[in-house]
Amino acid sequence: MGTEDPCCEEGLTEPGEPYGFHARGRNTHAYRERHPEPDTGPAAEPERAPDGWAGGHRGIGIQGPDGRALGILGPPVRDGGIARDDSLRRFAAIWSRTIYPATATHLTRAEFEDRLVPLAGRLGAALRTRPFDPAPAAEVGAALVGAHCTEPEALPLILGAIDSYLLVYCPPGGGLSDTEARARCARLQHSLAAGFADALRERTLAEQEALSRAALAAQAETERALHTSEARFRAVFEGAAIGVGIADVDGRIMDVNDALTRMFGGMAHDVMGRNVGEMVHPDDSPDVWGLYKELISGERDYYRVEKPYYRGDGSVLWTDLSVALLRDAHGRPQYQLALMEDITERRLLHERLRYEATHDALTGLPNRTLFFESIDRALSPAGDDGAPARFGLCYLDLDGFKAVNDSLGHAVGDELLVAVAERLRACATGPAELVARLGGDEFVALLTGPSAQADAIALARRMLTALSRPIRLDGRDLSVRASIGIVEGAAGELGAAEVLRSADITMYRAKAAGGNRYELADADSDARVIARHSLTNGLPAALDNSEFFIEYQPLVGLADGAVRGAEALVRWLHPVHGVLGPDQFIPLAESTGLIVPLGRWVLEESLRQARAWWQEGSGQAPMRVNVNLSPSQLRYPSLVADTVAVLENAGLDPSALCLEVTENALIGADEEELRPLRQLADMGVDIALDDFGTGYSNLSYLRRLPVSTLKLDRSFTRGMQHSPADPVDVKIVEGIVSLAHTLDLSVTVEGVETGTQAEHLRILGCDTAQGWYYARPGPPERLRMLSLVDAAS
Repeated sequence: MGTEDPCCEEGLTEPGEPYGFHARGRNTHAYRERHPEPDTGPAAEPERAPDGWAGGHRGIGIQGPDGRALGILGPPVRDGGIARDDSLRRFAAIWSRTIYPATATHLTRAEFEDRLVPLAGRLGAALRTRPFDPAPAAEVGAALVGAHCTEPEALPLILGAIDSYLLVYCPPGGGLSDTEARARCARLQHSLAAGFADALRERTLAEQEALSRAALAAQAETERALHTSEARFRAVFEGAAIGVGIADVDGRIMDVNDALTRMFGGMAHDVMGRNVGEMVHPDDSPDVWGLYKELISGERDYYRVEKPYYRGDGSVLWTDLSVALLRDAHGRPQYQLALMEDITERRLLHERLRYEATHDALTGLPNRTLFFESIDRALSPAGDDGAPARFGLCYLDLDGFKAVNDSLGHAVGDELLVAVAERLRACATGPAELVARLGGDEFVALLTGPSAQADAIALARRMLTALSRPIRLDGRDLSVRASIGIVEGAAGELGAAEVLRSADITMYRAKAAGGNRYELADADSDARVIARHSLTNGLPAALDNSEFFIEYQPLVGLADGAVRGAEALVRWLHPVHGVLGPDQFIPLAESTGLIVPLGRWVLEESLRQARAWWQEGSGQAPMRVNVNLSPSQLRYPSLVADTVAVLENAGLDPSALCLEVTENALIGADEEELRPLRQLADMGVDIALDDFGTGYSNLSYLRRLPVSTLKLDRSFTRGMQHSPADPVDVKIVEGIVSLAHTLDLSVTVEGVETGTQAEHLRILGCDTAQGWYYARPGPPERLRMLSLVDAAS
């Protein structure tokens, strides 16, 4: 803490960067002791061109091994002025001192350093690119091969200098974090190594082809000149830097050069006298031996493949193999000429980079990249003559993992994920079973085979059983639960995105059912969730496009049959699904937060209509309008202010409004949560307790709630639709009415459908009622036209 980075000089690192920004976990200073910086004082400054570019304004042309122009590397990008150019020159000086001894160039070290300046500029520019693109580093790698940095130890020295000094002298800036800057530097190294390897390979192949042409030409010349140039051919054969071997058409190896002998371990008897057909390896590509048969039969004259061989000690030699057919003077096949390049190191580097790109760094499991490659293969349709392939997929998500991160920290969370991954890996016992981590606490298992569904269910059970045992971390036992969604089907029917979506939906069904279980995918459930998602996405536009409208259902006085008010019921005229009721979209609006603007719109429209009714009534008292209030609106800070503003804009007294709140929304509410309702009730707004009786029905809490009306749920009055009435329902309603009137509360009954039911409720003392017996919800102009039709009949 508080120690300055000794490498932080003016113009080298951004101010405020933490110590070790450039180190990437290795001892940078020890590296610098072995590779000290060159003198970068005034005497070592490069000649500066008039336009201010270090190294002049001309670009450097890069030529490949075949003579083709690879491109022109221009001068460094002018960003930061002289200080940045100086930093590039310093980095190029260190880079040159490090790798110059490992080059085969004819340039002096100073000339070689000048050659590296624009390459350093390309790397520095790539670090700052937004969005980041490591591709220029591959061009730098190719340029280094073009500059003859081709000795075996050159690439490690190149990467080592970049790893230790690039971030010091070419910091990306732009607010990048330490971790991101190091990650960019690492990706540039990978890209440079790939470009270097490809360019070196092309260079070697060009040499091989030239050697092959020379060998063939020498052989033809030998045949035409009665073998007078055998000594010349032997010189080429023995002096070649790549492996050369000659076999007869039966495959018996007749001669090999020293380079090929060294490739196979240095013992000539490991190769000489063997038959080519015996040198089989399990990783041979499927077509390699078909090409070989075509060659020795004379159907083709040449082929080239990557082929592995076993050495005498059992290790594997990977080669870039080119085989040509040599014919006699009559055109008959006579010999095989094989040219081999040892690509084992390059192959290992490729495999390591491939592993890092396809496996999760934390758990070691296959990552999203490898999983999607696998599922794409599993979902590919079977061939015409093959039986339809089947697949099974288990999508697993840990239950309550966020609580572990929040309470115990992300370090413990990571340890838990590693332990979970090990248990899941152990559950995948079949050869066609793959377990991968998609990210976070999400894992997926993929199976293929004719019994994929049964196998997937069995695997899901094994995974739940494996996770049922507590995981011990840092002296504490952590219980782990998981929810799993299973999808199974035939290959070729669905794409990977559809399968993952169905598995995700099914997994959340398992969570909704209590978790720690698995569920099988169901097309109807998927369709409902997709439709729900579609409606959720369409809600904001629906409000902007005025797709909502309000229907009104009258509230009728049971004593005289007069209309006392109306309940406002919002509807959605969906452009695809038609008219949707509030039960289909109100929960979606609450989950997205749109319920607040939608609720305000309903309040404004309802009070505007109430004012219109008042004006139509020639000065009579305004008819009360009931508006439903959701739990989310209750918690909205501006509820009281918004309600007052809407009432004032409508020019109505607060008594013209009744807000309906469900019983469940108020159960357990404390005084702070009830304060907005109390303020509205004190102003004169009626508060109705909707769906009364559907909650816990703790009648004692009624005394402390700021309500003026109980809306009795229809479930208590269904037994009164016909005579004789259900005596139990009668007693319940009679008791509720008595209690309500004792507390000075009025009683409204929902769902009245018959005249008999209405008469029973009138006799029991209920104050108002609403239901289909009086009128169905409809437009405001139908409010006063009551049809009085028994819905039950």
